[in-house]
Amino acid sequence: MTNFMYIFCLVVWGLNFIAVKIQGTPVSLELSLTYRLSLTAVLFLILLCILKPAGKPKKKDIPYIIVFGVCNFALSYLCLYYATILSSAAMVTLIFSLKVILTPIALRIFLKEPLHFRILIGGMIGVLAVCIVIYPSLHDIHGFHDIKGIMIAVLGTILTALGDASSARNAKKQVNPIYANVLGFAAGGILLWAIVFIKGQAVSLPTSLSYLSALFYLTLFASFGAWLFYLKLVEKIGGAKSGYMVALFPAIGGIASVMIGDSEPSIYLAAGCLFSCLGAAIALGVGTRKDKVKLVEENSVNQ
Repeated sequence: MTNFMYIFCLVVWGLNFIAVKIQGTPVSLELSLTYRLSLTAVLFLILLCILKPAGKPKKKDIPYIIVFGVCNFALSYLCLYYATILSSAAMVTLIFSLKVILTPIALRIFLKEPLHFRILIGGMIGVLAVCIVIYPSLHDIHGFHDIKGIMIAVLGTILTALGDASSARNAKKQVNPIYANVLGFAAGGILLWAIVFIKGQAVSLPTSLSYLSALFYLTLFASFGAWLFYLKLVEKIGGAKSGYMVALFPAIGGIASVMIGDSEPSIYLAAGCLFSCLGAAIALGVGTRKDKVKLVEENSVNQ
């Protein structure tokens, strides 16, 4: 069962941005993400009512949970949604894998946790991977369009790292992750509903099969199901080993992106995905006997 849960999270989260690409833009990206977060909050609320776990957050924990939800689920997801539409799903998945470097840096800045040398090495390899994939675009007339998407993806990944730091603080205060997810998804959904209404966007639900199936996948599998399994994995094998799956996201995203015609197969894409996996693996300490850097239980690996 442990292997099944691990593979499930690996594949589902690795294909996250492919689903976003398939979903498209029949309505605004803000509205699409609002549906996803709102539905996921309801699912976690139902789970909370059934399980009624210990570890209720205190009043002083609420601001940090809101920061977690706004950064991890609302703003970072919105940036990554836009980046996926502007660029390619493979590129966004590759950039998002840099969270294994950016999160420890955020933990060092805000929580004074140790920053290991291997994270810097992995980070340099990860940046090299992005440069390899970007290089062909610099000679393309549409290159700057892609670079805009890349910059937005970087911003989204940085926001995810900030949310992870807040999540780590919540974990240290023994806030149950199910409570944190209910409040976090709700806070993100409320913020996005506000953005939708402030911008005066029309509220409608597309009925196309591609849109509804992608929304179903992103809500039930990528946001709710994968999180449930991930929390179980953290409980069974630890946060560090559970986080190793991030190292394989670029490979899965790259292959799937080529299969749906979102990216052209090339030596640059293959090399970029390979170096990205290598950099993430080094940063995470895959293969080392002792993993001193613990990934928090509520890391937003998905998106």
